[in-house]
Amino acid sequence: MMHQALEKDIVLKKKKVVLKETDALLRISGGDGRKLLNLLEIVIDSFQEEEIVIENDMVMQVAQQKVALYDKSGEQHYDIISAFIKSIRGSDPNAAVYWLARMIEGGEDVKFIARRLLILASEDIGNANPNALLLATNCFQAVNVIGYPESRIILSQCVTYLASSAKSNASYMAINTAQAIVKQEGDLPVPLHLRNAPTKLMKDLNYGKEYKYSHDYENNFALQEFLPDKIKGTKLYDPGANARENDLRKNLQKLWGKKYGY
Repeated sequence: MMHQALEKDIVLKKKKVVLKETDALLRISGGDGRKLLNLLEIVIDSFQEEEIVIENDMVMQVAQQKVALYDKSGEQHYDIISAFIKSIRGSDPNAAVYWLARMIEGGEDVKFIARRLLILASEDIGNANPNALLLATNCFQAVNVIGYPESRIILSQCVTYLASSAKSNASYMAINTAQAIVKQEGDLPVPLHLRNAPTKLMKDLNYGKEYKYSHDYENNFALQEFLPDKIKGTKLYDPGANARENDLRKNLQKLWGKKYGY
């Protein structure tokens, strides 16, 4: 497995690594393949020599300095990622980049960090700044190609941007509310005018009848009902109090009037 990683990993294969001794790597990883590869990467990244010879003593030295300080399966792992996410949500780029550094120095999987940033970009920023998700997506793609140590720069850019951005959980709350309604009300029928009508029988049953094609109307909008009758008028998305979503709210007010209470 280790030899395969050194031969195929896009970053590791560029380095001259000699596996002289592997006992310490195997013992510390406890037979866990993921831990083994992660430890191998940590050890390699700890040295800048042109040729890196892996020996038991050097592995133990690195493990004592980094792995022991950041047990990725232990409580500290979850405490640090929690502090990291809460710092970004709390708009503190200084704290956020500190906890990022703690994870990087501890050998945290770069993909794990990038995945959490992807989730946060929608959950905690959303439409307050749609560019947040774009940057987080590009960050995830970039670190998958580059890996450590250069990925730390990309992660830092993304983290400081997300932490400094306007925040909104309106999209997150909208889907939570919508799913709760689905679970409570079950499969409510689709209004007839919204149904697909590929056959004559369906057309005879008024499927799709009286549907208004929005683009045929002024401002690409036609007043009609899109929700099932039982929950019509229910507001699921309530735009947050920020510049971008205030613009969305104004547009929705203009289109729907008092219907949804925007």
